[in-house]
Amino acid sequence: MPIITKPNSFEADYFFICRGNEILVKDNSFISKKEFEFFANETFSDDWYIEKNLSCVAALAKENPLVPENCKFISVRQFCFEHKEIAFLASRASSILKQRSKFKFCPSCKEKLIDDEIESARKCPDCKTKFFPRIEPATITLVSKGEEILLVKNKNSAYKNYACVSGFVEQGETLEQCVAREIKEETNIEVQNIKYCGSQAWPFPDQLMLAFTAEYKSGEIKIQESEILEARWFKRTELPPESQLPCPGSVAWNLINGIFKS
Repeated sequence: MPIITKPNSFEADYFFICRGNEILVKDNSFISKKEFEFFANETFSDDWYIEKNLSCVAALAKENPLVPENCKFISVRQFCFEHKEIAFLASRASSILKQRSKFKFCPSCKEKLIDDEIESARKCPDCKTKFFPRIEPATITLVSKGEEILLVKNKNSAYKNYACVSGFVEQGETLEQCVAREIKEETNIEVQNIKYCGSQAWPFPDQLMLAFTAEYKSGEIKIQESEILEARWFKRTELPPESQLPCPGSVAWNLINGIFKS
């Protein structure tokens, strides 16, 4: 999927203006080519690009930009939940723009990176090294013990609702090893019968969430206090109120509600 930086024309079906973790909407829906053209210039944007094979263009708005009439910025997370049909394109645009803004030069040669002609990578014109958009794989697991499931509250996240145990995959680990390690580290619970359920892009900022189920094997809950505020077993028929559970459409919500089938 080649990316073309700062094209002169914007012939596409989908248009995205991003700012940090936000995306521009008009009347709570997609923006049009007209709004995009307002931003895609040196006055209002630091970067813009087109992916012709996805029929998508995206621009990174400067801080405190002027906003066209009936337009506003909302969180990328909210946008993806409300517009699932193009969540892939929106999340991809947000992630790519943020990465391009932070990673502009080759770490070895210090040369300014340029677009690759074939792939969605940027490359060094000197040493020819390619740098692809960053993806951080993480596992998230619903642990069951009979009719109970294990839910936790994360200490280091602004999001304080109950969720499933999750964590980033370490170098050299298999996904199943990551699942077992994270659950053991964070709750002292050992699991068995680990089964893959599905995956979901999670661009907050650059994760690919890999969903699993697992069954309780042994151990008593003892939380990793540096990571976890609370860990509890809940009967499936006596879960916390919806206001304390993951947002609909999230990976954890899908696991808890059986949307992912192992």
